[in-house]
Amino acid sequence: MTVTVQLALNSVPVPDTFYSAIESLEVEESCDGPDLLALRVPVNRTAEGDLQYVGDGTFEPYTGISMTATQSDQTAQCVFDGYVLSWQLHLDRTTTSSTLDVAAQDASWLMNIDDTAKEWPGLTDGQVANEIFDTYGFAHADGNTENDSPPHDPDGHSLFQRATDLQFLQGLARRAGKICRVACTDTPGERTGYFVRPSVDAQPTATISLVDPDKWTVDTLDFDWDVMRPSQIDASQVDLTQASDEGTEADTATSGLTPLAERDLSTYAGRSSTLLLTTPGDVTELAQRGSATLTESGFFTRCTGTADADRLGAVLRAGDVVTIEGAGAIHSGNWLVWTVRHKFSLNALKMQFTLVRNGVGAAPGGAP
Repeated sequence: MTVTVQLALNSVPVPDTFYSAIESLEVEESCDGPDLLALRVPVNRTAEGDLQYVGDGTFEPYTGISMTATQSDQTAQCVFDGYVLSWQLHLDRTTTSSTLDVAAQDASWLMNIDDTAKEWPGLTDGQVANEIFDTYGFAHADGNTENDSPPHDPDGHSLFQRATDLQFLQGLARRAGKICRVACTDTPGERTGYFVRPSVDAQPTATISLVDPDKWTVDTLDFDWDVMRPSQIDASQVDLTQASDEGTEADTATSGLTPLAERDLSTYAGRSSTLLLTTPGDVTELAQRGSATLTESGFFTRCTGTADADRLGAVLRAGDVVTIEGAGAIHSGNWLVWTVRHKFSLNALKMQFTLVRNGVGAAPGGAP
C-alpha cells in the first residue's frame, strides 16, 4: 500500500504493533455534519489480569485521536482530528472474541458542550462565526465573510443565540447556503473553522474513471437524481423600519453558485417549481435566504461509489471537486465530494464516497 496511515493518541503516534491488531478503522467526513472516527480493537487480558485498552487509560474520555494519510511523496493529509467520546465493550468467555469499539468526533464537539444565551448585535453571520472560532483557538477559513449576511441591526432584527455554539452556527450556515465544519490542516491540532459556500469552482483533485482498461479507478458508480424540489423562490417581507405596509419582494431563481454542468435543475426538469418563502427576517436578508434554499435544493443529482486510494492516486476529502469520466454526456464532468467514508486495512485504504452536482450535462445532439 503506497498510502501510509498514522494514528496518534494525544499527539503521540501509536506503536507499529497496534496497526496489526486493528479489526476495523473508519473515518467519515461530511460537508453537513461532524467528522466521525470508529475504531474496533480486540481486548485481551494483561499479565496483571486487567483488560487491555480498557483499564490502562488508553481511551479515556476526551482522549485526543488523529489520523493522517500520506500518499507516495505527497504531503501528509490530516483525515481526522478529534476526541474520544464513547466506547462499547464486548466481553466474551473466549478471549479472542472480546472487542472494544471506540467512537470519536472532530474538534467541533468542543463547540457543542455548553448551551449559550447571547445577543450578537451589529455583526454579520461571518463575523459571528469567526468570533466563535476564535474562542476555541480555531483559524478562520478565507471565505468565512464572503457572500455574507448584512449586519444584524438591533433596531430591526437583532441576532440572538440560544443554543450551543455549534448548533447556532450550523443554523446560520443553512439559512445562508454555507457549510459549517471544523477540520485540521496537514498537521493534527492545527484546526480551521469553515463557514463557507461550497467550492464548486475549485480545480479537480482526482479523476474517477471506470472505462479505461488500464487506468480504471472504480469498479462501479451509481447515479440518481430527484427533481421534486424548488427551483424558484417567491419571497416578500414588510419592512418594519418603514412606515409603508407594502411588502418588498425578493424573488430569485438562482443560488449564486456556478453550475457544475450545462443544465441546472429547472432546465433539466423542463419546468420550474416555486417555493413561497415565509421565513421572518429583515428585507435585506430575504435574497440571501432564497439563494440559500436554492443552493440546497440545487444539488439534485448524486453519485455513489467506492475507490481504492492507491488506484485513484488521491485521498478524497469532503468539499473537494473531482472529475468523472466515461459516464456519458449527462453524468461525466465535475462533481462535489459531499461525504467520504475512509476504510483502513493493512493492505488498502478504501473510500466510499457520495458526490453531488447542481446540474447535468448536455443532452445528446445538443437538444434541450
